[in-house]
Amino acid sequence: MEEVIVVKDLTKDYGEGRGIFDISFSVKKGETFGFVGTNGSGKTTTIRHIMGFLKHKSGDVKVLGMDAWKDSCQIKKFVEYIPGEIAFPDLSDGTTFLKNYAEMLGLKNMDKADYLIKKLQLDTSANLKRMSKGMKQKTAIVAAFMANKDILILDEPSTGLDPLMRETFLELVLEEKKAGKTILMSSQMFDELELTCDRVALIFNGRIVDIVDIDKLKNSEVKFYKIEFKNSLDFNKFKKLKYEITRIQEQYNQVTIKILDKDVGKLFKDLCKFDLKFISEVKHNLEKYFKEVLTKYREEKNV
Repeated sequence: MEEVIVVKDLTKDYGEGRGIFDISFSVKKGETFGFVGTNGSGKTTTIRHIMGFLKHKSGDVKVLGMDAWKDSCQIKKFVEYIPGEIAFPDLSDGTTFLKNYAEMLGLKNMDKADYLIKKLQLDTSANLKRMSKGMKQKTAIVAAFMANKDILILDEPSTGLDPLMRETFLELVLEEKKAGKTILMSSQMFDELELTCDRVALIFNGRIVDIVDIDKLKNSEVKFYKIEFKNSLDFNKFKKLKYEITRIQEQYNQVTIKILDKDVGKLFKDLCKFDLKFISEVKHNLEKYFKEVLTKYREEKNV
């Protein structure tokens, strides 16, 4: 598949360990790529380089084969962007802003804008400057999605939305994905990235620690099971078997084990010899996976 966004060895060093360092990844046409990390980890700095707002110290950033810095004006014809910090022009209300933006884009049909406004329950008659954070976020979402461009770059776009509106927003992202849009979305919310993304990168202290394929994560050959025994005798006997135990809770006679999918049959055969209270599979989601990866990374790097 065609690589729409390519970031290679991108570095922007602000000194004292701040900045981004040797960032490399690519986003394929029609892919939804997620970026997760804490505040100050480097998500927004990376995105601003892709948008051509910052000039990198070293490395290379290309969008549709064009240089993100030199060709930023040309690139913006194909890219729509929701910034992490929204600042609107000095216009009276949301309706005026959206109409002016539609004119600038050359949009003659406002059907998609009307659809988005209805879905997000947005009151466009409100004064732009006096809007709440959530209202501003909804207005920015409508403006970005109504443009119907091939690439969407979204920097923590659900910030300020209440839980119900966040669900609605994620439905809209999935609609854009289904329509074949290429989407790069940063977030601190693991669940929204797991729901919408094909791949997700974890960034920490300005460096990409790992990139995970969501489909492979969900269908991993590695499984986790929590097992609780009715008595301490069986609990202690099981611990002597050759299973990889990741957690022990002695007060409950409980263990959590890590096992390959192909060995689950043997596990259940062995468990027939014990008196169990329960056994349940522990789903290995994106948050748990990245926490394990980050713990290992910090131990190796001593950070």
